[in-house]
Amino acid sequence: MDTVVYAARLKDKEKLMKSSSGGMFRAISDFFLKQEWAVVCSRYNYELQKTEFSLVTTADEQDKAIGSKYMQSDSGNVYIKAIEWLKNNPQKKLLFVGMGCQAAGFRKFSELNNFRERVIIVDIICHGAVSPGFWKNYADTLGKFDYLTFKDKRNGWIRPTAFVRKGEKEIFLNDYIKIFYNHSALRPSCYQCPYATVERQSDITIGDYWGIDKVMPDFYSFDGNSLVLIHTEAGVDVWNKITAELEWRESNVEDCLQPNLIKPTERPVTRERFWNEYQQFGIKYIMKKYGSIPMKSRIKSKIKKVVKSLLPM
Repeated sequence: MDTVVYAARLKDKEKLMKSSSGGMFRAISDFFLKQEWAVVCSRYNYELQKTEFSLVTTADEQDKAIGSKYMQSDSGNVYIKAIEWLKNNPQKKLLFVGMGCQAAGFRKFSELNNFRERVIIVDIICHGAVSPGFWKNYADTLGKFDYLTFKDKRNGWIRPTAFVRKGEKEIFLNDYIKIFYNHSALRPSCYQCPYATVERQSDITIGDYWGIDKVMPDFYSFDGNSLVLIHTEAGVDVWNKITAELEWRESNVEDCLQPNLIKPTERPVTRERFWNEYQQFGIKYIMKKYGSIPMKSRIKSKIKKVVKSLLPM
């Protein structure tokens, strides 16, 4: 079937505010858990300082999986757990949620093991994955923390805030975010990603609906907007079962296009120098050189904030 496109977000404001964009992971996984089915998704392990795939069957486990993760996830033995769960629950289905490469791998695995028809595969529009070793090295400089988010919505969905929390103290991750978006810390394969396209190996693709304020201004929300691409009849069936929980609007491929639906993230010319310097001088050097905000930019930002505070409401 041809891919169909929607803009959507959760009606439930509390759940929407906890989600990275419009809450589509929450909506789809809620449906699966209500059927007492299983969900394979990534969660952050605070003890090991890494993101890893888990097989989730409860709302508490699901809650720990909410939100974007700006580093590569470790698949561990989740494939084995998934096939064991499906064998032990022959009348039930399983949801897999991951990046395009991970979704394609799980699809192939499900086909080889003859349970593709019992699996719904959702992939996420991906900017690229940072080396887990690089993240771990960075996270260790922060010390132990008990909460991590890359997309807090205190300043709105379009300007997310990344931080970790240690008790009552918040430590902002501006340096890591800057490095993430200068693209040098991504895996080499991300610059040649075959899944940076509208057509995918999944049933459903979800992500932020960037540009919705221009193409659909009357539907735009300050609190979050998801893009949903549905590729298969199985995906359509799931969509029809969750729409009661959503505010949604039909869209089209032309309006929703964004860089990582057209081509992979470009390899920066600084990448080799970045990694050479990281290996030679270490994480603190690299964060200061590539993650700090120039003084000129900081002054401009402060001036803008002062000017804005003086404007009449």
